[in-house]
Formats: sequence, C-alpha cells, structure tokens
Amino acid sequence: MKFVYGTQDWKTFERGEENCYLMTNGLGGFSALTMIGSCSRNDHGVFMACMHSPNHRYNMIHRLEEVVRIGEEMIHISSQDDVDISCREEGYLYQTSFTYEDYPQWTYLVKGVEVVRTIALMQGENTVGISYDIRNHSGETVTLEVNPHLQFVPKGRQLSREQKFTIEDDTIISNGQRLHVKTNGIFKERPLAFCDGHHYAYDICDGRRETGTTAVNHNISCLVAPGGHETFHIIYGIKAKLPDMEEILADICGHREVLRRQAGFRNENARTLSASAYQFISYRSSTAKQTILAGFPFFEDWGRDTMIAMLGCCLATRQYETAESILHTFITYCRKGLMPNLFPEGTEAPGYNTVDASLLFILTVYEYYKKTGDAVFVKGAYQTMGEIIDWYRKGTDYGIRMDEDGLIMAGRDYDQVTWMDVRIGEILPTPRHGKPVEVNAYWYNALCIMEEFKKFYPEDEREYGALARQVKKSFQEKFWNEEAGCLKDVLSGTKADNQIRCNQIWAVSMPFSVLEPEREKQVVEVVASKLYTPYGLRTLDPADEEFHANYGGPQLERDLAYHQGTVWVFPLGGYYLAYLKVNGYSQEAKRHVTRQLDSIEAALWEGCIGQLPEIYDGGRPTSSRGCFAQAWSVGEILRVYDALRTEDGE
Repeated sequence: MKFVYGTQDWKTFERGEENCYLMTNGLGGFSALTMIGSCSRNDHGVFMACMHSPNHRYNMIHRLEEVVRIGEEMIHISSQDDVDISCREEGYLYQTSFTYEDYPQWTYLVKGVEVVRTIALMQGENTVGISYDIRNHSGETVTLEVNPHLQFVPKGRQLSREQKFTIEDDTIISNGQRLHVKTNGIFKERPLAFCDGHHYAYDICDGRRETGTTAVNHNISCLVAPGGHETFHIIYGIKAKLPDMEEILADICGHREVLRRQAGFRNENARTLSASAYQFISYRSSTAKQTILAGFPFFEDWGRDTMIAMLGCCLATRQYETAESILHTFITYCRKGLMPNLFPEGTEAPGYNTVDASLLFILTVYEYYKKTGDAVFVKGAYQTMGEIIDWYRKGTDYGIRMDEDGLIMAGRDYDQVTWMDVRIGEILPTPRHGKPVEVNAYWYNALCIMEEFKKFYPEDEREYGALARQVKKSFQEKFWNEEAGCLKDVLSGTKADNQIRCNQIWAVSMPFSVLEPEREKQVVEVVASKLYTPYGLRTLDPADEEFHANYGGPQLERDLAYHQGTVWVFPLGGYYLAYLKVNGYSQEAKRHVTRQLDSIEAALWEGCIGQLPEIYDGGRPTSSRGCFAQAWSVGEILRVYDALRTEDGE
C-alpha cells in the first residue's frame, strides 16, 4: 500500500507531527521522523544506529536542517519545533506531499524550486542514504544546503555541550563512535555549534524529557543553475565502504517485496502489515540468532511478546525459518521450565519473570508444526516441552506451581509475571497473584498439545490427557462467573477476581476449548459489549470504579492507567479469532470480521504509518499511544487475516 499525504494533512505544525514513519535495518537500528520531517520525540532520528544488536543504539543523526538559497533569500524547507517558538523551522509551509511505501519521500515547492527528499536504510547494515532531487524553475541560481544535526549518544540520552566532535578525512568522530560519509555534494566543515531547545511534543504527552540538544559541525550543499535539474546524495554509515543510493533503494524495495510475496496475502492491509511485521525482526549478537523486538521506539525483545508476536509476524507471513531460529534460541535458554523474558546483555543473566512465555512456547511449536509439518523440530523440542510441564506441576520460581485442583498458581510478594506486569514501587495496579484466567487456558492447551505430540514419543508415560481433563473440570467450575455471564479474571480471593477484563478472550481463541460452546459464546458477547473497540480491547470494563479513560502524563499516571481500561491492540486478534470460532467460521461471520477489520486501514494511516501501535485511550480511542509500532499488535491482526484466508481455502 502506498500512503500519500497532502497539505491538508499538515494544516498546522501540530497536525504535521501527528504521524511518523519507521524503517528498520534488521540489526536494531532504525530511522523515524514525522511526516513533516521533524523530531517530535527524543527517540526520533534520521539515523539511529545499533552498535551491538539489537539494543545498544546510538542516535547518530538526529535530524536534518535544510535551507534553500534563491539569490539573497534563505528559506528553510526543514521543520522542527523549538522551545523558543520564534526559532521554529516551518518548512512544512512549502511541503506539497509526503509518501511512504517502502521508504519515505517528501516534496517541497519553493518559489519555482521543487525539492524531493528521500531517506532509506540498508538492510543488515548501519547505513542510511539521503538523496535530493532538485528542479530549478526560479530563474536564479539555487543552492540547497543540508546541515545534519548530530548527537552520537545512546538512544534517549541528552547530548552534553562538553562532547567533542572532530572530522578526519570523510569520518566524523565523537563519543567513541565513528561515522563515515560519502556524497556527490559539496562537503564543508564548519565551526562546531550546539543547538539547544529542540522541543518534543510527544514526549511531553508521555511525561518524558521534552527538550534536546544537537551539534552541527559540517554541511553539504548543491548548486542548481536556472532551468537546471540536479540530484545529489549523502550516505552515512558505520562501515568505511559505503554503497550508492541506488543500491540502498533497490535493497529496501527488493527486501520488502519479497516479504509481501512470501506472505501471499491478497488483502491490501494484510500485505502492508506483512512487510511491516518484519521490521521487528532483528539479529541478536548474544545468541547469534534472530529475535523479535517488542516495539519501537521504547521496547527490547521480551519472551512473552516474542511468543505472541511470532504467531503472526513469522507464521502467518510464512517466515518459517525465522520462527525456527527464534524457537531454537528459547530452547537453549529454558531454565527450570521457564523461558526467558529478557535475554542476556553483556555480563547480565537472562530474566525469567514470566509465567506465560513457556506455555505460549508450546502453543507456538504446535502452530509451527501445523503450518510446516516439521516433525523433526517437534521431536527436538519435545524434551524441553515435557520439562516445562514437569516444572509447572511440581513448582518453579516466582511462585509458579500447580495446585491440587490442577490449575496453575503464579506470583508472590511484588512479582508481576503476567502481561499486566506494571509495578510502581510497592504499588501493583493490577495484582494478579493467584490463578490467572489466560494462564490456565494456556496450561490446558499446553497439556492437550503434549498429549497430541506424544505420538512422536509413545514411550513417554506422562498422562497429559488425564491431567488436561482435570484442569478443564476445575476451570469450568471455578472460573465461571454466573452473575456476569463470563469468566473471572483471576482466582485470588480478592475483588480483582470478578473484574471484567480482556484476558478471558484467550480461553476461547485457543485451539483446544476449555469451555463448552455455549459459554464460549457468552464470553465473546460480554467482551463485545463491554470491552470491544475497532482498535483493540479495553483492559477493564468502563463501568468498573477503577477504570481509567485516558493514558498519558507522568509515568505514575501512565502506569496506573496502563491496564485499567487502556485499549490494547493485540487482544483484538484473540477476539476476532474467538468470534470466528464460536460462529463456526460461517460466511456471515467472516464477512462481519472482514468488515470490522476495515478500521485497521484507518489505523495504518495514523500514528506510525503502515504500523499498528501498542495502545489507545480507554475512553475514546482516537490517537495511538505508547510505542508507535508494536510487534504483537501487528502479529495478532495478521493471524486474523491468515485465519480468514485459510478458511477460504487460499
């Protein structure tokens, strides 16, 4: 899908900063600016390089200051907000279009001079290409001058005025980092200048640092004669040998087209998301394998998020080799039946604070097997999956153990081991210690899957099927809330038990049904009436006294609202899959879901273009919040598109 925006989309500077693009390089590096080319966040940048994949990122080139000189007149075509409003660069006033398909492109018209800017990232390298196509109809000689604003600091850090910048040959050096440059323009070193007061409107919304500093020590320019047409490029990269702009563009276009073709979707939204999904796939140096980054610009690769995102980002898009690589990594790091929630960085050990990642691992292996028929992989993973079941039965870390009724308990003290895992000092906004509903649905499914996989190891004497039947009986007896006509959220003996939350939808959407069909339908109806929005599911019933309608402000306010009504995109996948299931995948059900999915196209045009965000406000979900691109949001919606085409026999 090609996204095309025009002047009506940036009637004001503020509107021009509402949307941004994202390009990633498969190493953890990325490029992201608004559609008017500004940085509205500290974490925006023309070139965010990753020095040690996937999380050691440096904001090398934060933004570009661009000036068109026509005779004696100097006009900015770049845009950037400033604490001092009189210093704001307002190039958006000359911008005529913004397009994004495989890379972003801006067009400007300044008194007869047309400038087209293109930015693209090389895949598998820390290299960015910037090109300018200039047509001069002004009748005078024109100069386009580009002043790159540098930072050379870890992502999110503030640049110090004490930081030194030097240039040696074609290399910029600062803070222990070296950035090579190649250009066919006129390169000129200039006295080092620091620019304070960069203003970040979207960091203010999230209670983050609202200002930033950059440094400028060189510019690159191009002269265009009257009636002339010139194209010049600037390539920056960590490696000394840099490609040409044509190579970078061909690389990114070819890469994304291969992804779309391999995924094989006919639906245009699904085709777009299939290419966007791969933006989360990154190489991890510590494991020498692929991983999935949870979200941009904030999150790293987490075990739970990876398991959920992989179902759509890898399996629905037919990236089976990538899925296998990631699953092998988890097998390697499984300890005491737990899958890592955080992977090792340097001398740090992996973190294992998650109850659901291990159970979701078994589900992912099952879905991988259904897609590929790869019995060899299942046999290789069987021992690990068996160990997970054994440890959960006898008990492992974080209070995770099977109770006498066969259900899984988890969490103690200040542990937060489900996805609703916010902790603020000694405050747990959503304490779910006890028996969480989705965890026990995963547990039941894991047992059913292992019973099916026993065909590969008939000598295994463990009775997975018998235990599954016990779990199903206990689940139906203890989780059903007769008064509300749906499932309890947790069994803990507190008021949290009967809160109506989205977690119950996964008890229906899983491949093995832990509820009877009529009760599955009731769950879907309650979720539809109280939690459903076209952009995600609310995390709490709006009628609940603890419901928060808005997400934003300082971190304390954000964390208190995070799972108390805030709309999350990724549970929407479970809802649609559950709806299709309880309606027997009828043609009417598929038409209904397809029609509701039309709203996803609107979401793709807002926030991060071509991506789906982490969250929206719980009251009126109109603008994306949190991470502007979230892996499990994209993955779960792709699963729905995949289910629709599978049922249609594609």
